[in-house]
Amino acid sequence: MTTPALPRPDALLREAVARLPAPDARHDAERLLLHALGRDRAWLFAHGTEPVPEAVRETFLALLARRLAGEPLAYILGRRGFWTLDLEVTPQTLIPRPETELLVELALARLLADRPARVADLGTGSGAIALAIASERPLAAVVATDVDKATLAVAVRNAQAHALDNVWFRRGDWCQALGGERFDLLASNPPYIAEGDPHLAQGDLPHEPARALSSGADGLDAIRAIAAAAPRHLVPGGWLLLEHGRDQGAAVRALLAAAGLVKVETARDLEQRDRVSLGRMPG
Repeated sequence: MTTPALPRPDALLREAVARLPAPDARHDAERLLLHALGRDRAWLFAHGTEPVPEAVRETFLALLARRLAGEPLAYILGRRGFWTLDLEVTPQTLIPRPETELLVELALARLLADRPARVADLGTGSGAIALAIASERPLAAVVATDVDKATLAVAVRNAQAHALDNVWFRRGDWCQALGGERFDLLASNPPYIAEGDPHLAQGDLPHEPARALSSGADGLDAIRAIAAAAPRHLVPGGWLLLEHGRDQGAAVRALLAAAGLVKVETARDLEQRDRVSLGRMPG
């Protein structure tokens, strides 16, 4: 009896690409196969026609089935890149997205590299914002907060994995976790999608924690709470930076101004959509 030929990586990729939806089919197929193989992309280029064990094929097909069922790639792999960091992610955390790096860029521009500063990341999730800032500003003391215990545990593990010892973690809802302390900069990527918005049923969003996505009838409840409380936790001249939806810039600017912040503005992302609004504490 003839022994069946062992599968080859290039054949497995072709099969997966044909089944996965465009435009990310090739990217997703490669990431899943490399995960099953335990190899990097350079290995795939060098060994793409060499047979692999049947067990690898079975693992790959199981991963592929999960992706075809709509499970986010980041949750299947358990990892997501953000800034310069490779982060653990779980279904208890929001998946970090490239557009949030604008918030990090704006924060870093307001934090001098050679001067100590106190920073808080409200609703830290996987720790993406807090850890990115901490990695670039080692003199900064960064507090990362989240209301969910399991979510905060992921952020702690990510800080440990990157040996970032200038980050401290607190459990609590938005500014309530800060006690009576004041900071040079507060940053947050809070939930900002309106409840019932049809986008919540699309893409990766149905698999992500609802509390990290939507906030009230207009999506602004969390931002209202943060904006109202932030002045009690900012030093004179301190900054508040908030990520939000593309159609919420004017509303968020109004909330920041109503809270008494000055130099209020909205920064746009690479696609020229309103993405981050910020304001400064007078003084």
